[in-house]
Amino acid sequence: MKRAMWRKGVVSLLSVAIINLGLVGSAAGAIVDTETLVTSNRNADMAIVRAQLDREEVRQQLKELGVEASSVESRIASLSDSELHQLAQNMQNAPAGGDLLAIIGVTFVVLLILELVGVIDIFKQVPR
Repeated sequence: MKRAMWRKGVVSLLSVAIINLGLVGSAAGAIVDTETLVTSNRNADMAIVRAQLDREEVRQQLKELGVEASSVESRIASLSDSELHQLAQNMQNAPAGGDLLAIIGVTFVVLLILELVGVIDIFKQVPR
């Protein structure tokens, strides 16, 4: 009796699985023109660059360097798609405070030079 119920359950499960194999959904495809893809990527990259340039500290730094906002906008608009994409990627991937390992390395080199010149005495010899 138990074996018959087990067999009936397995047959039911396999029947449902076989029926579902025939009901696989199909995907529709269409031709997408290049302008649609390029424009959307350019607009996304432009939004990333403008979001970074609209920050107050960036505007202040540009003003201190003598760069006008209208000049920045015209230069960004004249960038090619690949240049704009590269700029957007660089802005997203740039560390906020600089590269920590580079700062540690430069500090070590400066301390080493000061030690060799005799200005400071960091690496003291321990008496034996």
